[in-house]
Amino acid sequence: MNEQTQRARAVQESIKQVLLRDWDPIGVNDVPEAQDEYDSYVGGVYRILASGCSEDEVVEHLWKIEAHTMGLGPADRECLRPIATKLMNLKISL
Repeated sequence: MNEQTQRARAVQESIKQVLLRDWDPIGVNDVPEAQDEYDSYVGGVYRILASGCSEDEVVEHLWKIEAHTMGLGPADRECLRPIATKLMNLKISL
């Protein structure tokens, strides 16, 4: 495995951990069988972060996942701001 592949996996794991530990809209972070619950969202989060998006765009992205994809209903977008900040602070460059 080359260095860039290792770095890509580390970036994906960092995003996954923020989604699981900090975001966790359905409350599965302490369920061992559900540790991969948010894996399908990692790529999309990476793409918007890599695009140079704003924090507001990350908030909107997470909100859309919750409201539209998961069908969790209207949520307060501002509750997502601390998670967006954590994601924005990740070092995602390969």
